[in-house]
Amino acid sequence: MTEATVDGGTSTGSTFAGQFPQPTRDQWQRLVAGVLRKSKVLGENDAPERPEDLLATTTYDGVTLSPLYTEAAARPGLPGLSPFVRGSRAAGHAADGWDVRQAHADTDPARANESVRADLENGVTSVFLYVGADALAPGDLARALDGVLLDLAPVALATGADFVPAADALLAVFRASGVAPAELRGNLGADPISSHARTGSGADLPAAARLAARAHAEFAGIQAIVADGQPYHEAGGSDGQELGAATAAGVAYLRALTAAGLDVDTALGLIEFRFAATAEQFPTIAKLRAARRLWARVAQASGASPAAGAQRQHALTSWAMTTRRDPWVNMLRTTVASFAAGVGGADAVTVRSFDAAIGLPDAFSRRIARNTQALLLEESHLAQVIDPAGGSWFVEQLTDDLARAGWAFFQEIERQGGIVAALDSGWLAERLAEVRAERDRAIATRTDPITGVSEFPNLTEAPVVREPAPDIPVSAAGLPRVRYAEAYEALRDRSDELLAATGARPTVFLATLGPLAQYTARAGFAANLFAAGGIATVEAGTTESDESAAEAIVARWIDAGRPATVVLTSSEKLYATLAAPVAAALRAAGAGRILLAGQKAHGADVDGYVYSGCDALDVLHTTYDNLSPTPEGAK
Repeated sequence: MTEATVDGGTSTGSTFAGQFPQPTRDQWQRLVAGVLRKSKVLGENDAPERPEDLLATTTYDGVTLSPLYTEAAARPGLPGLSPFVRGSRAAGHAADGWDVRQAHADTDPARANESVRADLENGVTSVFLYVGADALAPGDLARALDGVLLDLAPVALATGADFVPAADALLAVFRASGVAPAELRGNLGADPISSHARTGSGADLPAAARLAARAHAEFAGIQAIVADGQPYHEAGGSDGQELGAATAAGVAYLRALTAAGLDVDTALGLIEFRFAATAEQFPTIAKLRAARRLWARVAQASGASPAAGAQRQHALTSWAMTTRRDPWVNMLRTTVASFAAGVGGADAVTVRSFDAAIGLPDAFSRRIARNTQALLLEESHLAQVIDPAGGSWFVEQLTDDLARAGWAFFQEIERQGGIVAALDSGWLAERLAEVRAERDRAIATRTDPITGVSEFPNLTEAPVVREPAPDIPVSAAGLPRVRYAEAYEALRDRSDELLAATGARPTVFLATLGPLAQYTARAGFAANLFAAGGIATVEAGTTESDESAAEAIVARWIDAGRPATVVLTSSEKLYATLAAPVAAALRAAGAGRILLAGQKAHGADVDGYVYSGCDALDVLHTTYDNLSPTPEGAK
């Protein structure tokens, strides 16, 4: 066999790559060790058997992510066949793409109707309405859906404890539409377990099952129940915990539905699962694939037919990952998340607007949300490939790892007596809190960075103002609903209050030692860290590299208004000679708190350190506690 070469000739060998020597794993490991030695991770004489382990990371589920994968642990099967890891349909989304499902939370039915119709006219394929307490009133549902072609646009509801009146209102709209019942699609949104998880009350599963049974008798194509993983994700849980809790909720609903007289196959078809899609691309892909595997196993154990085990999935971009500060970055987060949801095989995808954490979206933010999916489907042709991630050793291994973590957590919940009992006892909340605490530490140390908030904040950004949006009901008796950026955003709010009260933001003085090349890296790092908490920085500028530096630094600190906190910033070389005398001079001049950018004092009298991996939130809170003077009422 011959193969054309670049210059028009031919060469032997079946592939171009076949003309080159095949590298071995040993060769790759030696190269890895060499790089680690150059970066000082390894000593010159260190020779670990597996140097790549030093590059591995561990997820909140205890799953190890390796830098290199060469084989997968599990065989995922085929698309459209149990266990449905590679998709619930044999053709994937190739025929018609996934369902672009836009969310609407406006309590005004006229405005809701206007935005619903605008979305449907511009690429959205189904409607996702928040109905019930603190949302659109069930009685206003007909007005909100006026003019919507219900045979073409399915309607899915998100309801709380008021799922029965909300569902009845939608069923009344269906009956009045004139559309044949068999042609209608959607979901009534009954999910008392989620309501119970968030508020501690309302776990009336028999009522949800009765609603599902009577709705199915009239509208065979309508789903009625939602098993939602979001409450556990938004409480700070891991991917495995979200998988396990959602599966446990699905099992609880399955038991209730069959107890109401429905056969297993029918009951399975009435449940839709909702999962959070995050900006962590590969974990999101793997989570959705793993969720289908878990549910197929539940269906198998329940005696269902193989086809009935195909899980219906609705993925929403994560609310927990959204930010109020620099909300424009949310566009990037939701793009990655919706990409991952589509690749992961979700049947329906909802992209939250970039301003979701601020309030009700305007026409522009809704347009960006729907066009994010339009770009993925129409320009990137993402749906044209069946299971795009299939065959990736990394994705297949991560899918298997998450499936095992999720199944183990599901079994733990079942041992507690099921999802409702695990919530009532506080056991589930405690397990989620353990991961949330670990995540909080990673966010505080910026190991988990939040772009635009904990990293690269913009203190001069103009705030985005929106009309307040209705909140999802939560209470102290239920699980918390947290966003990852909240701790930093609270400090930014405190800075804004001080700015309004005094005309200036809190300020830290950077005692930059020596020429620009010696201090710029650490000065930039420090400025970024303090800006994350809304604290401005003033640099001393360049100084001489001798004893005159101390006098110059003190003079510039006085000119800057004597900020209460001073941070020494320079290279290790200059710290050795200048850190101690400059710190002493500042202390003598009245500086109350002196920090050093680095992890070694070099003999200087300092109160602490700022460095990569330090507890940034602790540094910021302590800085606020040491502000002087503090205006009255601005604490």
